[in-house]
Amino acid sequence: MSAYSATQMARKNGYRSGLEDAVATFLKQNNFDFLYEKVKIEWEDLAYRTYTPDFVLHNGIIIETKGMFTVADRRKHLYIKRQHPTLDIRFIFTSSKRKLRKGAKSTYGEWCVKHEFRYYDRVIPEDWLKEKGENKYPKFIKFNGNKIRRVPWLKNMTTKEINFL
Repeated sequence: MSAYSATQMARKNGYRSGLEDAVATFLKQNNFDFLYEKVKIEWEDLAYRTYTPDFVLHNGIIIETKGMFTVADRRKHLYIKRQHPTLDIRFIFTSSKRKLRKGAKSTYGEWCVKHEFRYYDRVIPEDWLKEKGENKYPKFIKFNGNKIRRVPWLKNMTTKEINFL
């Protein structure tokens, strides 16, 4: 099956990618409870944003599936980890051996090791599913740090304009 048809099939099943569809199918076949894109996590960079993890397992482990792991995704997850250190976010990659960018020496997996995220390729490992724990997350996880006070004239500026200041 081509990547295009896998994505089409995933969308028919209510998922955004073939990898998400495969992970959900695996969890269902093995009778594991999970939430799909039901929890929102507030985080901050220059604005307040929310992150919706792909899966939250019955034991509270948050699973993010990634085919492409962009600079923006990596930056977002570092911010979230810093702002919500108690969340157990783990990655499932199509291939953790893929380079971070063209010409890079580092891979997705090496980035995860460096930043202390657990990861695996293609499926959720059985030991993650058997870990003890409970999903105690509310539907919305607020940012609890000191919120930055916004200056009104800054509100409509782009990041490039702000960095220039």
